[in-house]
Amino acid sequence: MDDQQKTPEELEAEIALQREQLAHTVDELTAKLDVKSQARQKLASLKDSATTETGEPRTEVLAAAASLVAMAVVLLLWRRRGAH
Repeated sequence: MDDQQKTPEELEAEIALQREQLAHTVDELTAKLDVKSQARQKLASLKDSATTETGEPRTEVLAAAASLVAMAVVLLLWRRRGAH
């Protein structure tokens, strides 16, 4: 059925459907453009992956941090010895 043969009720239903689809599209675009909200979600995700259910840091995270500190200390000592 083309637009000239549709009843007013059918046209109204079609318009309502298109409005609903447009509202959904606008909501999706708004969510994609909300950088602050995306940053909060990413931070929450990282926090969840770095901590246990009780909020304590995971063992592997502590081990990685300790390794980084140890490497930094070794690098500083190595550079200091090379300067003498």
